[in-house]
Order: sequence, then C-alpha cells, then structure tokens
Amino acid sequence: MSVKTAQYIFNGQTYNLTYNASSGKWEATVTAPSKSSYSQPNHVLGGTIKATDDAGNTTTVDQNHTTLGASLKIRVKEKTAPSITITAPSAGAYITTVTPAIEFQVKDTDSGVNAGTIAVTVDGTAVSNITKTAIDGGYKCTCTSPTLKDGSHTISVKASDNDGNAAVAKTATFTIDTVPPTLQITAPSNDLITNQKAVTVTGKTDDATSKPVTVTVNGVAVTVGTDGTFTKEVTLAEGANTITIVAKDKAGKTTTVTRRVTVNTSAPVIKSITLSPNPVDCGKTFIIAVEITD
Repeated sequence: MSVKTAQYIFNGQTYNLTYNASSGKWEATVTAPSKSSYSQPNHVLGGTIKATDDAGNTTTVDQNHTTLGASLKIRVKEKTAPSITITAPSAGAYITTVTPAIEFQVKDTDSGVNAGTIAVTVDGTAVSNITKTAIDGGYKCTCTSPTLKDGSHTISVKASDNDGNAAVAKTATFTIDTVPPTLQITAPSNDLITNQKAVTVTGKTDDATSKPVTVTVNGVAVTVGTDGTFTKEVTLAEGANTITIVAKDKAGKTTTVTRRVTVNTSAPVIKSITLSPNPVDCGKTFIIAVEITD
C-alpha cells in the first residue's frame, strides 16, 4: 500500500500536501497568520497532519502527539513595533514646577507590550518608579521627573512588544521656568500728581527662559519691542487713578507693578491778602499773609 493523500490542517484551513520525489516528503507552502501567536497557549499555534493510504486507512497526528507534537507547534511573530504617545509634558510646553509629572501610553494591539521594556529618561538620566496601568491594548504610564533646573529638557520613552519589536524612541522637549519676568516702569513715577488728562506709561520687561513676554496696561495688551521696551498712553480721570501693568511669560508666570496717579485740574483760589503793618515806615519790614485754598 502507498500513501494516497496527506493534509495539513492549520489555523482553520486545510492544505493538501504534494509528494516531493526528491525529498521523499509530502510538502505544501503555507502562509502564516497575519496576527502574532503570542496570545496562544505557550505562545505557539498547533496543527494537524492527516495521512490516508490507498486502502482508506487514516492516521492523524496533532500538536498533542507524544513524539511528533512539538514539531507541529510554530511561533508566529508580528513585525510592527508598539506605538508611544507622550501626553505630559507636551512638546514645547513651558512648566513652572521643577519636578513635572510625566505621562505617556504604550500600545501594541497584536503581541502586546512587554511591560518590562518600558523605559524613560530625562536628559539621558533614567527615571525609576514608573507606574504602569493596564489599558486596552497596552499601558498608561506615569512617573515623576528628577529635579530639573530652569531651561530646556527632553523626555525619551522606549518600549518593545512581546515579539521583540522595539519602537523608535519617542521624545518631547519642554522648558522649565520658575522665575517670573522682570518688569521696570520708567514712567510715570508712583504717586504722581498732574493736571494732565493722560499719561504715558513706559517700561521694559525681560525673561531669561521663556520669551517673548506679553504686557498689559489696565488689561489692554501693548506692543513689546524686541528689546523688551513698551509704551502706552493711558487716559486719566479727575482724582485718583491706579494704573496696573502686568508682564506675563510663556510659562504663565506674571509680575505686576502699579502706579498711582492723581489728576487735579482745579486751580488754587486766593481768598484774601493782608499786609501788616500797613502803612509801613521806609526801610522797615512788613508781613504779607495770603489765604489760599485748593
């Protein structure tokens, strides 16, 4: 008797094997599944061989066979690396705390994320104590940056999936700024008294870390020159006026200066004049007394 047919049942499909006279074996070309086998028991897929002779006798061997079963188990690996999304700090962010919270997600919807490969560095220094919370398709991760100085810093996140595919490191560069902008008001002087109905506010602002600085005068935005100087005319009301100047940097830190200006347009009133003694002798002195109100 001779073998009539041989079949390979794999991943829900049946493949008819063809006898190869050169090798003396029954063969077929099989396309691997489009998904990883990592989620399967022992991370492998099994199969079944069914051989039938001319008399109709059939022998079946599957992955549970004592001696041949291991040969029917195959590991299928994906080739797509995990995706990494950094949610905080966002790229280009300006932050006022020296130990910012770091948040990111790593996802791989096939073999899954290998949690042990998730790593974070800030400016090349490894960050420890990463909290990894399982979510659909991966992990949501949080950790705290080491203490940073004012200036630019870069986060880098790396991870691989369970099939060994390493994601390209994801980075985000941000700026720490803990110092508010400088603000110098050159005019008007504080507690100025004037008879003018308008005054010109002039000053200069700067910030070493997060330029440009914006300026408002009594809530109205003013143009700030490249050298940090600004000018704004403010209309005054009769009596006491408060002018509030606020400088704000890109990190949101502010510096506020106020100027008090009093407008008095009423001229003084001369109510009486007394010369004493009057008349006065030649060469003698006399006193003039004037009563004035304002």
